Amino acid sequence: MPTESGSCSTARQAKQKRKSHSLSIRRTNSSEQERTGLPREMLEGQDSKLPSSVRSTLLELFGQIEREFENLYIENLELRREIETLNERLTAEGQAIDGAELSKGQLKTKASHSTSQLSQKLKTTYKASTSKIVSSFKTTTSRAVCQLVKEYIGHRDGIWDVSVARTQPVVLGTASADHTALLWSIETGRCLVKYTGHVGSASGDQTAHIWRYAVQLPTPQPVADTSQQICGEDEVECSDKDEPDVDGDVSSDCPTIRVPLTSLKSHQGVVIAADWLVGGQQVVTASWDRAANLYDVQTAELVHSLTGHDQELTHCCTHPTQRLVVTSSRDTTFRLWDFRDPSIHSVNVFQGHTDTVTSAVFTVGDNVVSGSDDRTVKVWDLKNMRSPIATIRTDSAINRINVCVGQKIIALPHDNRQVRLFDMSGVRLARLPRSSRQGHRRMVCCSAWSEDHPVCNLFTCGFDRQAIGWNINIPALLQEK
Repeated sequence: MPTESGSCSTARQAKQKRKSHSLSIRRTNSSEQERTGLPREMLEGQDSKLPSSVRSTLLELFGQIEREFENLYIENLELRREIETLNERLTAEGQAIDGAELSKGQLKTKASHSTSQLSQKLKTTYKASTSKIVSSFKTTTSRAVCQLVKEYIGHRDGIWDVSVARTQPVVLGTASADHTALLWSIETGRCLVKYTGHVGSASGDQTAHIWRYAVQLPTPQPVADTSQQICGEDEVECSDKDEPDVDGDVSSDCPTIRVPLTSLKSHQGVVIAADWLVGGQQVVTASWDRAANLYDVQTAELVHSLTGHDQELTHCCTHPTQRLVVTSSRDTTFRLWDFRDPSIHSVNVFQGHTDTVTSAVFTVGDNVVSGSDDRTVKVWDLKNMRSPIATIRTDSAINRINVCVGQKIIALPHDNRQVRLFDMSGVRLARLPRSSRQGHRRMVCCSAWSEDHPVCNLFTCGFDRQAIGWNINIPALLQEK
């Protein structure tokens, strides 16, 4: 009888093993379909000693877990196809080198090495996916109470940035692609001042403007009770009757400023962000020309040009009490610039993201929080730049984050219109309510906290041309943590 070679036998065993495994997967998937096909009402109607709210939460969590592993299963199939394609390519390319055929031993060694590399790649992919699942299902320590309080409507194009005045009077500021910047009354939602000094999408004209305003705040109006709306991990469909009364007219009774007090003109690209250095005598700007500039406010002279990033800058932020600046870039890094010693200006580079760093901001102590298009947010200790002390993994790219210093809460605006709240250790607290009648309808660009305001303490803005004021109430148990 003819004997079967070792290589053929091994190949046949591997093929049978793959066939058996694929059949096992199909059987599991079939039973899964039968299981998930059960009506939710039947599952909820089964006898159980658990409270109905707990059962409902468990069902939702199991549904999320099922979707996560379904995605992993699809990724697994894609990786298998990739492995088969690479093995076929390896076999084809391994037929000859420099016109000479490879021996079977050489070909086997090369194939073994390639398989080992692919196996390691597969393990790394699964490890990252498992880490993502663990982070996504961290236990929430408490429920945050949050409610939409006011909508600020008046811009004619998407809003790039939103911020809150650090001094009295406390007003809300927005910068838009419609070439204007508006100041709003937080309480009434009315426009107080309109600035039209830019000739491009603020600041697409490659300049940064300093302008002075004087406003008289209107009398605050009573605000609806915010104690009844709980924001957890589920989207909350809100009642129509709770929608605030919004006045979108900003033209007739809104004063307009057309000329800046000072114009800063040293950039060669779009000015994407600006912030005041502690003391108010200097301002830093970030631009798509890959540089951040430090200016003297009184003379408008360029003091320092902060260069070193390899691609366009996306954001800049200053420390509230120290002469420190952090800049973020599309080159996947963010940099810390130290101006505390007038004679020495040091810079440290933080590398930890795999895509554009959309923003990096200071928090309490020596920590910096960075957000990225790689769908992660990382908390860093300035004394140890090698690795983050906490990592938050999400399902969508992250735009300009903001940190509530007093309560140590990070607000994450996403490309997918969601805004999520996390604590500094990476525990997810809440998702802001969003429905067809409230919340953002397009990408959320930016967020800003106002810790001293009694009603609205979080603001968001987006490409849907509106800014929104929220009331966020975090239980004392979380604050003590």
